Amino acid sequence: MILKRIKSEGLAHISYFIASESEACVIDPRRDIGKYVESAYEEDATIKYIFETHRNEDYVIGSVELAQDGDAKIFHGPNLDFQYGNTLQEGQEFKLGNLKIGWIYTPGHTDESVSYVVYDLDSGPEPIMVFTGDALFIGETGRIDMYGPDEERRLAENLYESLFNKILPLGDHVMVWPAHGAGSVCGGNISEREYSTIGIEKKQNPALQITDKDKFIQYKMNENHFYAPYFEMMEKYNKDGPPLLKTRPKAKPMTPKEFQSKMEKGAFCVDTRDPADFGGAHIAGSYNIILDGLPLFSGWVLTYDKPILLIVKDYQDLEKAVRFLNRLGYDDIIGYLTGGIIGWYSHNFPTNSIPLLTARELKQKIDNNEDIFVLDVRSQDEWEEGHIESANNIYIGELKTNLDDVPHGKKIVTLCGNGTRASLAASLLRKEGYKNVMNVLGSMKAWNSGGYPVVKKN
Repeated sequence: MILKRIKSEGLAHISYFIASESEACVIDPRRDIGKYVESAYEEDATIKYIFETHRNEDYVIGSVELAQDGDAKIFHGPNLDFQYGNTLQEGQEFKLGNLKIGWIYTPGHTDESVSYVVYDLDSGPEPIMVFTGDALFIGETGRIDMYGPDEERRLAENLYESLFNKILPLGDHVMVWPAHGAGSVCGGNISEREYSTIGIEKKQNPALQITDKDKFIQYKMNENHFYAPYFEMMEKYNKDGPPLLKTRPKAKPMTPKEFQSKMEKGAFCVDTRDPADFGGAHIAGSYNIILDGLPLFSGWVLTYDKPILLIVKDYQDLEKAVRFLNRLGYDDIIGYLTGGIIGWYSHNFPTNSIPLLTARELKQKIDNNEDIFVLDVRSQDEWEEGHIESANNIYIGELKTNLDDVPHGKKIVTLCGNGTRASLAASLLRKEGYKNVMNVLGSMKAWNSGGYPVVKKN
């Protein structure tokens, strides 16, 4: 048996390639399918099945793309009207070389969620591993708020039944392979550890220590998660089947004049350089989303009704930026600025800048009682772990819809964990007409390194 974990940067999404005796399957594939095709080639195997654990909300599923590349059959759970693939039938099992793959219905995160149980027929009748999707993570369990507050209790109850009555009884020896790792928006405190078993989770997973059903339900209902605007498009694509990447146009190199013309017609401009570079010189109206932050933050500020233009620091960053955006369904990436920002100002096109502060300078401004509005754009959990007393908290993902809480006429100072989200916040505010905006380099990491005071939740 061959098992490969394929991680998608930024999204903390994990898909799996399994092969046995020249037959293979893929579980929860991402949209850029090259790794699966490459793995099949390396292992001299044919991809026979594509298994989905649920309709994912945070990335575009690659099942249709991968099936088009060969003859694999797609399978997913019941209770959702998928417009592609096949619905699993009760008791259905699959033969893959010397492996047997069964499935169990494990709703709770969503109504169609299933888990796949693998048996090694050469070793014995006991299951050896389970692919749990978003039902069970390492150190965490799936969120239950995807259908809104009115459905949370029902979903939490279903999740309890799925975990305690279906997954855990498989046996302490069974290896657990979830659909996401640490940093995913699909769980609050997923462990950094990448390997686990049911036995380990029973001992160490905080949610699984709550064996009383009513207390478990309340525990899950008390969780706080963000619902990103782009989730709606992911849900549509992953139910109906997304357009194939091979049919999408490629980004074209553009001169500064062409680039400016597209921006004037309403295209989004995304600058993927670091905050210090962006602060020094950038094109007015552009968003600063660092390259590795594209999977996490693009969905909060970009919509699907406008084309996208890219600015990258180096040409080799371009392919990665496009790949990250494609995984979120952003396909209308029409061009990139040839020569980057240097090409822009070398042709005498105008640039803007955002003043950059150090944590030391921010401390001096606060001590001098300067009239500034300190905007901390971290999550609520980060905020409660320690924040500047005079700061105001609006999560970066909700800033665009809460601009009324940010005063005009004051100097706005943005900060976050290390300055990257703060730079996005500063660029967003400038795009929305705020004139006096500054970004704190290093943000709270630098503030804490200086030993400056913070307020923590009791």
